[in-house]
Amino acid sequence: MKIGIIGTGNMGSIIMEALLEAKAIPPSSLYIYNRTLEKAVQHQKNYPQITVCQSNGELIETCDLIFICVKPKQSYPLLQQHQQLFTRQKCVVSITSPISTDQLESVVSSSCIRMIPSITNRALSGITLFTFGNCCEKEWKEYLWTTMKMISTPIEIEENITRVASDIVSCGPAFFSYLTRKFINGAVNQTEIDETKATILASEMLIGLGELLKKKIYTLPTLQEKVCVKGGITGEGIRVLEDEIGEMFEKLFQATHEKFAEDLTITKNQFG
Repeated sequence: MKIGIIGTGNMGSIIMEALLEAKAIPPSSLYIYNRTLEKAVQHQKNYPQITVCQSNGELIETCDLIFICVKPKQSYPLLQQHQQLFTRQKCVVSITSPISTDQLESVVSSSCIRMIPSITNRALSGITLFTFGNCCEKEWKEYLWTTMKMISTPIEIEENITRVASDIVSCGPAFFSYLTRKFINGAVNQTEIDETKATILASEMLIGLGELLKKKIYTLPTLQEKVCVKGGITGEGIRVLEDEIGEMFEKLFQATHEKFAEDLTITKNQFG
């Protein structure tokens, strides 16, 4: 099977590197294309057996499975321009949340899947979100599910929770990275610890926290209870968080959904 990736930006590169590292696909089966060819060629230097295509059309015509890793507003022109190349035997995987599988199926006759990855997949971890098109062949569903299981935990989601699920899985690492940096800065500004040491401590704490949750030693509520002794120091810190956070996360999801609504308007105008 020949697998193609159109767009080797952040997420396209993450999918490519994770699949190759996990040996989910052989490098000789991978074809890539990027509008700036130099970026694609750079990947070929790291993985000499992959093939760099000279155009979208060349990749689509050559490959059986095509990952479309471009910005939402760039997807429709790409699909429309090469509509005849997306034959029924092929599978199209879009990684952008504002484009539904129904919209994909309205343009191409291939099996259509929306797959929302996470940067955590690069560590062969985290979640991959799936929505399968109504006309998607069973063989493609099984292949993608099995393949992505090698680099993540695949979960199928309904259309109505696409944005919030993506916020948690895909945007979440950036949100919590930002909060962790603020946590570190607070420690540096208020105490004698330096940023390097505080960063090491905070990073290792997060890794340990992840392991506790992964091994199901504690749930989030029981973990807090175990650390937060009544009348202790942790309790004072929790009290500050309760006072200061307020409706911050509610506002965060409001903001992401408002931007999502703008993107939906653009894609609806394109797809009709």
